[in-house]
Amino acid sequence: MFAGHVDFDDMGFDATPVNERWLSDERLAGVYGKAEAIVLKMEELGYDTFWSAEHHFQREGYECIPNLLLMYVHLAHLTKNLKFGCGFNVNPMWHPLRLAEDYATADILTGGRVIFGVGRGYHSREVDTFGVPSTLTDNEANRDIFEEQVEVIMKAFNEESFSHKGKYYNLPPEVPYRGYTLKDITLVPRPRTLPVETWQPVVSASQRAMDFMVKHGIKGIIGGGAAAGGAADQVIKQWQDTLAKNGRKTELGTDLCIGYTIHIADTEEQAINEARPFFEENMKMFAPLGFVRGLSEAQITALGQGSAKARSANLPTIEDGVKSGSWLCGPAEMVAQKIDDLQKRYPGLEQINAGCVIGTPQSVILDQLERFGKQVMPEFKKQAKVGK
Repeated sequence: MFAGHVDFDDMGFDATPVNERWLSDERLAGVYGKAEAIVLKMEELGYDTFWSAEHHFQREGYECIPNLLLMYVHLAHLTKNLKFGCGFNVNPMWHPLRLAEDYATADILTGGRVIFGVGRGYHSREVDTFGVPSTLTDNEANRDIFEEQVEVIMKAFNEESFSHKGKYYNLPPEVPYRGYTLKDITLVPRPRTLPVETWQPVVSASQRAMDFMVKHGIKGIIGGGAAAGGAADQVIKQWQDTLAKNGRKTELGTDLCIGYTIHIADTEEQAINEARPFFEENMKMFAPLGFVRGLSEAQITALGQGSAKARSANLPTIEDGVKSGSWLCGPAEMVAQKIDDLQKRYPGLEQINAGCVIGTPQSVILDQLERFGKQVMPEFKKQAKVGK
């Protein structure tokens, strides 16, 4: 998972505060060369899927890819086997039919190598600017709009012709067209492979959200290692129960992907120390957006002030991340053992996301892809082949 950050000159609590970063156009556009380098390394090493995120207006350089589908058509022509996951297209920033059309076009032009993803949008600067409330400004309105948009998209994908009448969309409008009154429309083109494989982040883990996902055959990605602790065991069991309620008896972990931040070095201590500035920069970015639970307003304010203020605020550390299981740091054999333990806990789990957090330089990402691809992946690929 590469969220789309550029390389920084400084990182961590002692570096430039988040809201003071303002990079040049040239630096911000460098994200595309970085994405190309990552993708080519993944193709070389036999990775399955490159995931990235859609975001907008981030002059700070953290998440700089506004159009995944456009980028993926390009990247697919540089590779032969790698798939490309949308993690995620933020529906409220699109008209649902434009998103459906663009995905179908990318699906055809890449030979089916783009994986669809839907998300609700938590950056108020992004979503609200496009005219729809974000989860931060009006969570319920955002969810209502998102769910109706997904309904429209799924109709467009799966029905040869369709109409939709809802709270936010009446499609098509009943207007005169070439001698008749318009009653239904057809998506042109429709995706080459149906049903469309679709993923969504599991964040709130509300029953409403899970029921909606199962209704539409949407799979769930649990990011940041949130499934490492006991609370996440409950979420994964809830997902299994929701599938069962809808007639699917499955093993724990079925139709889920769990994301972990992984850093490999000769020792666990070395891995933790190497990754510490990336952890801190990532926290500077995401904690003020509510992604680090349990922080006080004073701690969030201290993060924005940097250096001594941040270091005296009793903020979570990378050691806490390792202890919780969201960060897998250490020698390759230790990382492999932790992943092996994971698949024993969740026998239905078929894939994990080995990610890099915001702040990780390109050289480090490429090195970590090499280490993980050569020292950890082969054993699990072997198991997958035996399983088939």
